[in-house]
Amino acid sequence: MSEALIEEEIKERIASGNRFFFANKMIFQNKIITRKTKARLYHTVIRPVAVYGSECWVLTENIKQKLLVFERRLLRRIFCPTQKTNGEWRQKTNEELEKVINHEKIVRHIKRKRLSWVGHVERMPDERVVKSIYKWKPHATRPKGRLR
Repeated sequence: MSEALIEEEIKERIASGNRFFFANKMIFQNKIITRKTKARLYHTVIRPVAVYGSECWVLTENIKQKLLVFERRLLRRIFCPTQKTNGEWRQKTNEELEKVINHEKIVRHIKRKRLSWVGHVERMPDERVVKSIYKWKPHATRPKGRLR
């Protein structure tokens, strides 16, 4: 897969996560629902929509940054601004948002899913196509220099 195709896929995934959030915006911004419940909703509904198929993504720094921006933007909308003691409002810092999601950023989640997939492939029977591709080694080496 080319880099451009992966970036397009990731943009689509981020857009899907945004669509899901805005379709259920009233639930996420409801004052009656607790923060713990909102965090669980984010972890169980929005994040899986956004990272579907992420086991085969190549995570460049640009892509990681886009995913982190997406996550922080949604979390700031979900958990609203907080009020200081003097009555002024402020947005949550990145550190406060990390505490809310138990220090598991979306990039870390993707890396954990990739490791889980490798373990799954390792346990597959040897006759499976995925396992044979994973174990395949080339028989010959390419000659030195530029191709003719």
